[in-house]
Amino acid sequence: MPRGDKSAYSDKQKRKAEHIEEGYEDRGVSHGEAERRAWATVNKESGGGKKSGSGRGHPERHESSEKGGKIGGRAAAKRPASERSASAKKAAATRKRHEHRAHS
Repeated sequence: MPRGDKSAYSDKQKRKAEHIEEGYEDRGVSHGEAERRAWATVNKESGGGKKSGSGRGHPERHESSEKGGKIGGRAAAKRPASERSASAKKAAATRKRHEHRAHS
């Protein structure tokens, strides 16, 4: 079986990889990188493709999928409210300036 061949994976694993890949692409990651990350996540959670034999199965762990949502916003939460507010005001002013250029 050549490297990159996905025939050893279950249908569920393939669906999961496709779903993860779409999520990365929605966030602006290139197709190739999104696919690579998706299969890495599937491998980490399920231990790779289907393996036959008694006693070879292990329960899936979803740490890598759950981690993403917890990481976001941690850096901003450490900053004082006044600093976050100043950043928000600056961003709003920038958006207002750029909006004017876009409609010209």
